[in-house]
Amino acid sequence: MGPSPDAILQLGSAFWASKTLLSAVELGVFTALGDGPLERSVLADRCGLHPRSAEDFLDALVALGMLARDGARYANTPETDLFLDRKKPAYVGGLLEMFNARLYGFWGSLTDALTSGRPQNEARQGESFFGTLYSDPRRLDGFLAAMSGVSMGAARAIATMFPWRDYKSFVDVGCAQGALAVQVALAHSHLQGLGFDLPPVQASFNDYVQRHGLKERVTFRGGDFFRDPLPRTDVIVMGHVLHDWSLDEKKQLIAKAYDALPEGGALLVYEAMIDDERRSNAFGLLMSLNMLIETPAGFDFTGAQCCTWMKAAGFRETRVEHLIGPDSMVIGLK
Repeated sequence: MGPSPDAILQLGSAFWASKTLLSAVELGVFTALGDGPLERSVLADRCGLHPRSAEDFLDALVALGMLARDGARYANTPETDLFLDRKKPAYVGGLLEMFNARLYGFWGSLTDALTSGRPQNEARQGESFFGTLYSDPRRLDGFLAAMSGVSMGAARAIATMFPWRDYKSFVDVGCAQGALAVQVALAHSHLQGLGFDLPPVQASFNDYVQRHGLKERVTFRGGDFFRDPLPRTDVIVMGHVLHDWSLDEKKQLIAKAYDALPEGGALLVYEAMIDDERRSNAFGLLMSLNMLIETPAGFDFTGAQCCTWMKAAGFRETRVEHLIGPDSMVIGLK
């Protein structure tokens, strides 16, 4: 048997499967099934599906492993029931909603980004991504929810893997809704936490923290991490932050974290870290291409690169630990 084009064709048509899932999230298919299985006609009606599309669409989700089916009766899988039902706290669909509403279209211009080196998002119309985002409360809420979705697995892993018993306080820089701060505070009742982000984030952060019963131990401080000093604390966390920025800006933020920490303090950086050989973490490499689409100079990086930047800033000891899926964290000790 000679070489086969199957893998090439499957990858080339992967956007079919991706958009099928994204549309299912947008239409609320998994939420509609959150209370139990439904007949095809009932599910189609609840999700607004046309009779021509319903059977093929729903059965495609079955074939993709996103739904289960018994005859004409559909149900969530254990994974989609837990993670894609909007009514459940583990919902990660906010990230997929952002993929669908923004990134799916922007990635259609990847070739232009590869040949020009320029962002392909709102910047093409002369707008600032972050400026536009933070000025629109509805879009900002969607973005913050997406950040909670992409961070939740890593946040839970960090809450259990890092030796928090050795520290009393932490600051999550670029905290978004506060997913990391909440998970760490829930797991360690002795800790005081602070979320640090631009002022428009505060309402969403406070609401999220209050829903988890943590408003006495987890608070918010507004600020710009380039213009303002970082709050002094025992541990600083930067999750999915550094990849937005140029090399010089990355180094600047790491240096500011070093200045804000006491002797023995720690900086935690977590990202979809590219493997050092740049061969296996496809998600991390694709995330770096997403930074090409979204930012003027951002890029993702390897654990070894991050350790080098931390040591140049003065951190005496660094290490890389895998968290979950494509995510790893780099720990720097002052």
